[in-house]
This record gives sequence, structure tokens and C-alpha cells, in this order.
Amino acid sequence: MTRAPAQLLAVRSLLLRYLNTDPDVVRDDDLEPAEVGIVGDASHRGGYHCGADRVVTNDYSVVESPRDRNGLTLDASALDVGWFSVRSGGATHSLRSFSVWCVAQCVAGTADSRDIREIIYSPDGRVVRRWDRLGRRSSGDNSHLWHTHFSFFRDSTKAGRDQRPLFRRYLTTIGLIQEEDTMSEQAETEIHNVYLGMFYGGTSMGRKVDPDGTGPAEAGNSLVAKLDYTMQRLDALTTQVNQLPRQIAEEITRQQG
Repeated sequence: MTRAPAQLLAVRSLLLRYLNTDPDVVRDDDLEPAEVGIVGDASHRGGYHCGADRVVTNDYSVVESPRDRNGLTLDASALDVGWFSVRSGGATHSLRSFSVWCVAQCVAGTADSRDIREIIYSPDGRVVRRWDRLGRRSSGDNSHLWHTHFSFFRDSTKAGRDQRPLFRRYLTTIGLIQEEDTMSEQAETEIHNVYLGMFYGGTSMGRKVDPDGTGPAEAGNSLVAKLDYTMQRLDALTTQVNQLPRQIAEEITRQQG
């Protein structure tokens, strides 16, 4: 089943924390939880909102880049952001200006935007544009007049790479994240990295293990997978040790007979 990866859920939480300005009331001018999506609905097939169980033949989100082919898992690798409009620093900031800013970072090749494959957006609410790092497409359907779509190369999702820095930098640029928030944001990143290491592993976590051999669990190098693997090996060793007295007795009987 296609799932929402932890790093995109973290981006979702970050955006809602600062752009859902009145969490207790559904408003037209702030970002609501229902407007920030990762996994496509049950009928959705193909594209970055789908994991390996929902991609289609020659799916562009898989076949057009080795970063996607090598990174395909059950994780979705896309984020939709709906309408918002907030006042900060003496100016109004909305989905339109946010989208244009993000595209400009991708064009500039900033380090925190290099995992973004494409952005489908509207700069003015009248036309839909598409920035595509691979230069394959330049358009999108009219639903993107009121929401912006981000696709992330699947290998970055598979690796559990933190995608919050770009979005945090935007929120800092427009003044929603203040200087005094820096330590809490750093703490969130550190906690997030511990979470990823615990449940997802990563390139620095050593060799992969397969907790249940040929069973349904995938091989991985997360701490949880390694603990499961260690317990399985200990259980097997305990079984062997417990069987030794019976095996020794059987051997003695065999030799005496």
C-alpha cells in the first residue's frame, strides 16, 4: 500500500504549523490540513503521488530518471500545497508568491532544492506552468490554478533525506520563523534524524539485515531492523542450545547401542 514517508510528513507539519494561522477554524485564507496532500486517493494511478503498488507501465515518475528507477519503493514522493494568504513583515504572502519563490530556488540550483524534480503551479491564478528539472514538460491541468504540486526524486525519498530546509528557509525569508525559533527548529531536525535512523536507516547505518529471512519484511539498516534481526538470531541460538542435551543423550545412546 502506498504510504506517506516521514520526511514529507515533516514538511507537511512544518507548513501547517506556520501557515494554518487559525487551526481551530476552517478559513479560506490559511492553509488547512486537507489542502496538504502526499498520497493520492484510492483511484489515483501513476505519478509521484503513488508508490510501487500504484505506478503504471512506462510511468514518467519512474522511467525518466535513474534517480527515480533506483529509488522506487512503496513511498509516495510528492507534496501538494493548497491556497494560503498571510501577512508578515509588512507584506502579503500567498501560494502564488510561495510557488514562484520555490521555482526560483530550483532554477538557481540551491542545495536545499536539488531533490525537487518538478513544480506545477500558477504564478497568477490564470495560467498553469511547470518547472521540470529534466526539461520534459512545461504544462499541467487546471487544478494547479489553486494548488501547487512538488515532485521529489524517488531516491531522495528512499534515502529519508530531510526536505524541510527549503520550506523552512521560505518561512524564515518572509518572517514567519523568527530568530528565537532557530534552536527549536534545530532540535526538530535532530529529533527527525534520530527517528529516520531508528525506523528507516540510511547511508551511514552500516550493512542491511533481513529480520525475517524470506518473510514479508524488507531488508534494511534501521536500528529497529537490526534489533529484530539480533533477536531472531538469539532466539535461534537459544533453540539450538536447548536442544543440545537431547542431542548429546541421543548420541550417547546411539554409541552404547
